Amino acid sequence: MLPPALLRRPLAAAARLALPRAGPQIRLATGPRQNNGTFYEIRTYDIKPAKMKEFLELANEHFHFCPARSELVGFWYTDLGALNKVLHIWKYDNFAHRTAVRHALANDKDWQGKFISVVRPMMEKQHNEVAYLVPWCQLGKPPKEGGVYEWVTFQMKPGGPALWGEAFQAAINAHINTGYTRLIGVFHTEYGLLNTVHVLWWNESPDHRAAGRHSAHEDARVVAAVRDSVRFLESQQNVLLIPMQCSPLK
Repeated sequence: MLPPALLRRPLAAAARLALPRAGPQIRLATGPRQNNGTFYEIRTYDIKPAKMKEFLELANEHFHFCPARSELVGFWYTDLGALNKVLHIWKYDNFAHRTAVRHALANDKDWQGKFISVVRPMMEKQHNEVAYLVPWCQLGKPPKEGGVYEWVTFQMKPGGPALWGEAFQAAINAHINTGYTRLIGVFHTEYGLLNTVHVLWWNESPDHRAAGRHSAHEDARVVAAVRDSVRFLESQQNVLLIPMQCSPLK
């Protein structure tokens, strides 16, 4: 049998390993943190094809009730990439703000009676997400009214912006620098399907976008940035959006 002194040595070594060590602490955050509570709710509705025209007319007529309580960023309907869908984005100061708005709308007789009760049978499906603007992006505006919007959804590999943020930002900036399109916002999901990034672009027209994309694909800087970022990409989808009359972003 080993002497007691030798038996105690492994125990002492284990105790030393368990003690907290001085020096740099490991950071578990997956990227730059949100500096305030502001977030965006992205709502997507699937509308029955036979009711799409009627839904759009009712939304344009009655959606002024909502912005009095929360900020409507934009309201669009899909034209290419998906059909019979509407997408709208709302800005909230924090989750308590959203709760208060939802409570007020639930008790608003005009909103419930003139809009919600009428359009609910027109919907086939509803979906919502909560997202933050990425730290390096501010919500932008188009240079003029009358264009079209492109909603591009990237499903990124798990790991967050700490993994893919730098490469993704470089790819976005490479497209911006070509000058053919205007960045409106880059949103990173907090609720919904995680590791999803939505990018909202503005273009003068679908043809202007197509010409700009063709030119960008021949730009060595864009090609290099995209090739670097796609190693973090799992899937991608884009939709052409047409702004509605009630949309602040037109």
